[in-house]
Amino acid sequence: MKHSLRDYQQKGSDSIREAWTDNTSTLLVCPTGCGKTQIFTDVIGRMAPRRSIVLAHREELIWQARNRIEAMTGLSVEVEMADMRADSSFLTRPDVVVTTVQTQCSGCDDKGRMSRFKPDDFGLLVIDEAHHATSPSYRKVIDYYCQNPNLKVLGVTATPDRTDEEALGQIFQSVAFDYEILDAIHDGWLVPIDQQMVAVGNLDFSDVRTTAGDLNGADLAAVMESEGPIQSVVMATMEAMYALAPNTLLKLPVADWWKACEAFGLDVPRRTLAFASSVRHAEMLSDILNRVKPGLCAWVCGATPKDDRRMILQKFDNGELPALSNCAVLTEGFDSPAVQVIVMARPTKSRSLYSQMVGRSTRPLPGLVDPLPTADERKSAIAASSKPSCLVIDFVGNAGRHKLMTSADILGGKVSDAAIERAVKKAKEEGAPVRMSELLDKSEDEIQAELLERKRADEARKARLVAKARYTTTAINPFDVFQLQPVRERGWDSGKTLSEKQRSLLMKQGIDPDSMPYAQARQFINTMFQRWSQKLCTYRQAKCLQKHGYDTKTMTMKDATKLIDQLAANGWKRPAREAVSV
Repeated sequence: MKHSLRDYQQKGSDSIREAWTDNTSTLLVCPTGCGKTQIFTDVIGRMAPRRSIVLAHREELIWQARNRIEAMTGLSVEVEMADMRADSSFLTRPDVVVTTVQTQCSGCDDKGRMSRFKPDDFGLLVIDEAHHATSPSYRKVIDYYCQNPNLKVLGVTATPDRTDEEALGQIFQSVAFDYEILDAIHDGWLVPIDQQMVAVGNLDFSDVRTTAGDLNGADLAAVMESEGPIQSVVMATMEAMYALAPNTLLKLPVADWWKACEAFGLDVPRRTLAFASSVRHAEMLSDILNRVKPGLCAWVCGATPKDDRRMILQKFDNGELPALSNCAVLTEGFDSPAVQVIVMARPTKSRSLYSQMVGRSTRPLPGLVDPLPTADERKSAIAASSKPSCLVIDFVGNAGRHKLMTSADILGGKVSDAAIERAVKKAKEEGAPVRMSELLDKSEDEIQAELLERKRADEARKARLVAKARYTTTAINPFDVFQLQPVRERGWDSGKTLSEKQRSLLMKQGIDPDSMPYAQARQFINTMFQRWSQKLCTYRQAKCLQKHGYDTKTMTMKDATKLIDQLAANGWKRPAREAVSV
């Protein structure tokens, strides 16, 4: 069965195939809600008849992948997990095996159940949620299947931690496609994120230890389960669900909160999902909300019986249950597009974990955007819907030495760290919900304007210093010529160098290839190729014409050539009246 892909999904699938021309492994970065499974399923279909094996780590993701692959490709898919066996006999073996890393490593011998399969039988290994791939168990499975020198490896992840990026760069030779949350919001595939910072006076993380790169679970639970933070979380949750202004309930006793919500709030509460710091914390949040209004909330954790969990999630999904509190079970494999409010009662230092939690709310309503061909149409449809945005609530206190995640961190993968810091500071000062994507864009624009002003002032100062000199030289920033904002260097690019062909290409343009980081050099080279394909003027043409005051952003090669010939004929002086119309 053939399923059409969105434009970025098709580009992602094509980019993966292209990356494999020079590498055996590559990484796809694509946010929650934008169809990572759709993309790697398309790749699996295109790899056939070569067999594929998909490696995940959660049962929910296993069945999601199996069902999607079968529906999209028509290939035979079997699961290798627990007491289920994917047939490995030559005559009946499936086209695709979907399995967990735990299953692959299980068994009495050193090789585990992976030894049931021959590495040479597969042409593709897909690693879902690839930010886990740096762990020893994943490395063991990857190394086993990579005994096949012809195997292609694809890792897919949403938003990896910046600290994980360099480690991922040691496993995956390239990043084929990097499509992040802010890209998807600008393109109208995800809803905008509103951020609200709730200040809690007695919330103090300074004594919380760090374990495995994140806040220690026991220490964090002790802080978040105390009376002050619990009351603040519940109050902010009620205000968000019923669209009340921040601190509307602050001076009221808890017993009167529901009356205030009835008096000032909406008739239908916004669907709200809370992430708790512990099982006890999840239960406490639910109990207090239900004391405010019976039947308002339920809670689930890893120990919740599967049938009970299924019933609770169904009630939440169909609107019978307005709020749901959970501990560590709904970060992956749970899709409910009606979720509009995320309560971050589980602060984290992990960018990937924060991204997964927020991703439960960023999907637009079903069937809303796919029929629409342009980003503007999709964004307009989202804005006019009953879910025009999602709201993420973070709780601010004394973070101590910890750098806690906010929505700015997951939206700002491609913007400067300075813009992220400025946006977070503004959001904290505001106190009320702010549109974080717009705040990041504004902060980046402000920073770039300030940098430009400092650059102009510095150039003016230098010009005054050399005013009496016979001549001056000016270093031209290549990114200024193409009016590009340089990308942020990602961890997976650390230590990577340009090929000789890439270095030669830059040198032919008069650019020192050692003058810019690897990622920015790649960005510049890609921009040159894009301009050549669109028949826009070259870098050398643009640099020449900009010296004489011409705007070359959309100028064609043909028009640039005419202008340069005209300048040369006029002694390299711009004519008072232009003879060529461009």
